Amino acid sequence: MRSTADLIEAYLSDLLAKSANGVIEVQRSDLAELFSCVPSQINYVIATRFTLERGYIVESKRGGGGYIRIRRAATVDLSEMKQLIRDVGDRIAQREAEGILWRLETDGVLSSREASMLRTAISRDVLVLPLPERDMLRARLLAAMLAAVYMHRDGKSG
Repeated sequence: MRSTADLIEAYLSDLLAKSANGVIEVQRSDLAELFSCVPSQINYVIATRFTLERGYIVESKRGGGGYIRIRRAATVDLSEMKQLIRDVGDRIAQREAEGILWRLETDGVLSSREASMLRTAISRDVLVLPLPERDMLRARLLAAMLAAVYMHRDGKSG
């Protein structure tokens, strides 16, 4: 059985897919009523599943007449990989790294198999180190693996 968070995510994703311009505006209270949950549940779903790493831009206005606007960010292609590698920085949490991999898989830059292998390699179950060393190693591994994908796909190495 799917959780309420899964249902909310699926509903919002469906609205985005059907949107002519790739943008939706929703009312937090309307969604909470629709899914019989508290507004903080809506906040949780949006904060964890509609992130920039996963390819979404979220704007929010609180108060009377407030809204949540969600739009799909531009698709990542191979030409943007260099910037993405720089954006990884010197440390990255597992959730953020997985969000990047999800987006690259969704945008067709990584195959399902590649994304799965990268997720496994950067998992906290594999990187058994204390923080912040684990996040630092994850960032170095992710940046190196994304660079290898870029080099291979760009034809710069064999």
